[in-house]
Amino acid sequence: MFNKIILVGNLTRDIELRYTQGGTAVASTAIATSRKFKAQDGTQKEEVCFVDITFFGRTGEVANQYLKRGSKVLVEGRLKLDQWTDQSGGKRSKHSVTVDTM
Repeated sequence: MFNKIILVGNLTRDIELRYTQGGTAVASTAIATSRKFKAQDGTQKEEVCFVDITFFGRTGEVANQYLKRGSKVLVEGRLKLDQWTDQSGGKRSKHSVTVDTM
C-alpha cells in the first residue's frame, strides 16, 4: 500500500510544540489549502480545506522555530484517520496528516 499526500498552503495557527516522555518533539498545527474555480453559473468560487498536521522529531523543532500563523508551507506526509468518542457518546472522526518532510 502507498499512503502519501502533498499539501501547499498557509498555517492557520501558531505551532504548539511539546515533548513526549522519551524526549521526542511533537509539533501540531493546521494548514489551509484553497482551490479557485468557475462555477456552472460563471461566478468565481473558492473552496478552502483545513487539515490538521503533526510534525515529529527535529522537523517539529525546525517548524516551530521558523514557521508561524500565515506562513506558506509545503508538506509531504501520510494521511491518517483519527477516531474517538465524544463526551455525549457519539463517534467522531477526522483526517490529519503526519508530516515526513517540509
